[in-house]
Amino acid sequence: MRLTRPLLAPAALAAVLALTGCGAGGDGGAAVPETATGSLEHLAAEAECAPNMQTDADTIRQALCREGDEKYVLATFATDRGQREWINTAKDYGGYYLVGRKWVAVGHEDVVAGLRGRLGGTLEQGVQHGGGHSAGHGEHAGHGG
Repeated sequence: MRLTRPLLAPAALAAVLALTGCGAGGDGGAAVPETATGSLEHLAAEAECAPNMQTDADTIRQALCREGDEKYVLATFATDRGQREWINTAKDYGGYYLVGRKWVAVGHEDVVAGLRGRLGGTLEQGVQHGGGHSAGHGEHAGHGG
């Protein structure tokens, strides 16, 4: 079992989040379709993305996509557990997550909200770092482990 390759995924995600920055945007109040399923290529086609493959391993396939001037990560996973572990680790970097069955799209809030109108899924938010208003008052920023 090779662990080094999947561990690169959160590092790549951190780079994308650094490029997209943090910000508040629209709600994306459009109707949400049934959650999409399928291969990374199928999901990319549904999202109208020409995927730039970054990781192509047995446990995770990850590509960079572009939505206008913004970039986002689209990843598929071999198992539900692998997906959840990846998301839990990646959320420490902040960002916005659109989560489907064995796939996730990660990027700026507006981009992820727009993708939800094409891919369905559930929105999740990573740990917020820095200024801005907080919807829930928690002391998770100092979490270590």
